[in-house]
Amino acid sequence: EQCRSAALGGHLLRCDACDTTQQAYNSCRNRHCPKCQGAAAQRWLDARQADLLPVAYYHVVFTLPAPLSALAYHHPALLYTLLFKTAAETLTILAADPKHLGARLGFTAVLHTWGSALTHHPHLHCIVPGGGVALDGARWVACRKGFFLPVRVLSRLFRRLFLEALAAAHRTGQLQCFGEHRALNEPAAFNAFLSSLRKTEWVVYAKRPFSGPAAVLAYLARYTHRVAIANSRLIAHDERGVTFKWKDYRARAEQRYKTMTLTSDEFIRRFLLHVLPRGFHRIRHYGALANQQRGEALATARELLGAAAPVMPDVDSGTQQPAPTFVCPGCGAAMLVIATFERGHAPRASPRNLGPPCRG
Repeated sequence: EQCRSAALGGHLLRCDACDTTQQAYNSCRNRHCPKCQGAAAQRWLDARQADLLPVAYYHVVFTLPAPLSALAYHHPALLYTLLFKTAAETLTILAADPKHLGARLGFTAVLHTWGSALTHHPHLHCIVPGGGVALDGARWVACRKGFFLPVRVLSRLFRRLFLEALAAAHRTGQLQCFGEHRALNEPAAFNAFLSSLRKTEWVVYAKRPFSGPAAVLAYLARYTHRVAIANSRLIAHDERGVTFKWKDYRARAEQRYKTMTLTSDEFIRRFLLHVLPRGFHRIRHYGALANQQRGEALATARELLGAAAPVMPDVDSGTQQPAPTFVCPGCGAAMLVIATFERGHAPRASPRNLGPPCRG
C-alpha cells in the first residue's frame, strides 16, 4: 500500500545532461509487489544467461486438481513443497528410464498459484532442455525432435508420487484439516478422498520447444518474478470496484480476452491468496542445475555438445558499464541522487524544474 509513496521516504534526482530534477519515492521491495519485481527479474535473468545450452527447450506444466487446491489454501508450505518435490521426481525418474530418454536432466521450476482471474490455481512451470547427459556421462542424449516425454506417463507418475507423499504427511500429522475439511482427519475419510483423486486424470502437459535460448529467457522474464497480476491489466478503480483484463481459456480464441469487475475487498482477497509463506522459494533448480553441481554439470554438457561457454560481460574490469539505476524521462541520460528525505516527509526545498513524483 505504501510502495512508492511519501510514507517510505524518497530522494531527489538530477539529470546530468538536461539538468531536469525529479522527486522519486522509495519502493517497498516486497517480493509480492507488482511494482518492485522488474529489476529483480532482470538481475535473475542476467545470472541465468550462463546456464543456457544450445539445444531446444521445453515447457512442462504440472497442475494440482481442484480438491488439492482447497487443501493448499490451508497448508500452502506443505502442498507447494510436495508439488515441487514430486514434479521434480517425475521428470528425473522418467528421463533416467532408458525406455524414454536414459539421461540426467537439469531444469528450473517456477511456482504459480493463480489463474487469470486471480483465482487459486497452483501449478508449476518447468523449463527443461530437450535432452541430458547419459547416465554413464559419456554422451549427450537428445529427445526426439518436437517430442520430450509422454504426457500421459508424466501425469500418472506425478499423481502416484504426489498422493503417496500426501498420505505420508497425513500419517505423520503434518497435514491437519480444518473447517469443511475437518472430516479428512479421520483415516477412513482421508483414504476415500485419496481414492477419488486416483480416479481422475491430472493435468500435465508439455508445450512445443522454444525456438532457441533467447526465446527461453524472454519466456522466463514473464514468469519468474510476476505475482498474480501486472499493472498493465488494471483498467479502472471506481465506486463499483476494480476492473481488470483477464483471459478465459475455455472460450473460443477470438472471445478469450474479457474484462472483470470485482469489489475492492474481493480484489484484495484474491490477490492475497497468492502471498507465499515467509521464506518460501518459488524458483528452484534441479538435477544438473542444482546449485551444488551446476558449474561442473554445465561444463560437461557443453563439452559433449561441442559448445563453448557463453562470454559474459565483465563489469568489474570496466569493459562493461552497468546500466544507470535512474534514467531521465526526458532525454534518457543517467540521473544522480542529489538529496534524500525520510519516511513520511517531503523534500525540504523544491529545486527548479522539479518534475512530478516518480512512482515507477
